[in-house]
Amino acid sequence: MNTSEFIAASSNKSIEKTSFTWQTPSNIALVKYWGKSNPQIPKNASISFTLNNCHTITTIEFEQKEKTEEVEFDLFFEGKQKDAFKPKIAAFFTRIKEYCPYIFEYKMTINSENSFPHSSGIASSASGLSAIAMCLMSLESELNTSLSKEYINKKASFLARLGSGSASRSIEGPLVVWGNHPEIEGSSDLFGVQFPYKVHSVFENYQDAILLVDKGEKQVSSTVGHNLMHNHPYAENRFLQANDNLSKISEILKNGDVKSFINLVESEALTLHAMMLTSNPYFILMKPNTLEIINSIWEYRNENNSNICFTLDAGANVHVLYPEAEKDAVNNFIENKLSKYCQKNQYICDTVGFGAKQL
Repeated sequence: MNTSEFIAASSNKSIEKTSFTWQTPSNIALVKYWGKSNPQIPKNASISFTLNNCHTITTIEFEQKEKTEEVEFDLFFEGKQKDAFKPKIAAFFTRIKEYCPYIFEYKMTINSENSFPHSSGIASSASGLSAIAMCLMSLESELNTSLSKEYINKKASFLARLGSGSASRSIEGPLVVWGNHPEIEGSSDLFGVQFPYKVHSVFENYQDAILLVDKGEKQVSSTVGHNLMHNHPYAENRFLQANDNLSKISEILKNGDVKSFINLVESEALTLHAMMLTSNPYFILMKPNTLEIINSIWEYRNENNSNICFTLDAGANVHVLYPEAEKDAVNNFIENKLSKYCQKNQYICDTVGFGAKQL
């Protein structure tokens, strides 16, 4: 793996004070990654829909200081100082210091806010870390004006991955592959790449309603869950299955076979949670209302010959996926039938998006 291309070139340019603001989306994996090795290398390739409405907005103010051995930063989340989040961000800065040595020359003030509940099974670390990565790359591109947009996005994905694996898939859209896969041109374990083939029109502007079954903190973090794959009895078969499913979904996305899409995506979601159920220690992130929603979706699909389906992230919330042509009917179904299973009847209507944007 060649990581040397991501080491920032030295710059004689001096910027005393500046700030950048980026809005970066969450994403929802269709083929899941669960299990990794250091440094944040996935055990299998994954593919995700980039979301539009579920996003993080982050501003980083950079103020030049005397260079030290420590990265200095303050962190504010939704207007409040959030020291509880600092260890994860500090670990991220430690991992990227080789590639972004300029971070030692600035005091950073990070202000961040989400459009969705933090730590509730929507990929908040994905949108949060990718936003920080884009702000860092904005500074780097000011220090080195020769950087291309393609390189900036590639390095941002590379950096974001070192904070949160799924964050590598939140820089671009609408479909992003992360992980080396023989059938996906340009794919890499080091960064995410846009799905390189033409997608059937049925998958354009695909809808994702996120049903907020449980907005509380997860009992088991994704980091802990990934680590439990190291001695998992079914891990190796799972990695093979996921890579095989990526081959299958690649063809499905090109040919528009929605029924096969439904089967594969739902199977992937349940397999992810099966890995949790069969870890040691084992754990369950689904809630009773998660299962109520899944059964209701199956019932609705059968009765209405619908192309609605579900997927799950590492949490209790349910992502309801459906083609844009069914938007009105499915939204009525969600409001009238499924919302009662959500905490305070809350859900988020989202759609496939196109990645990070500077504000």
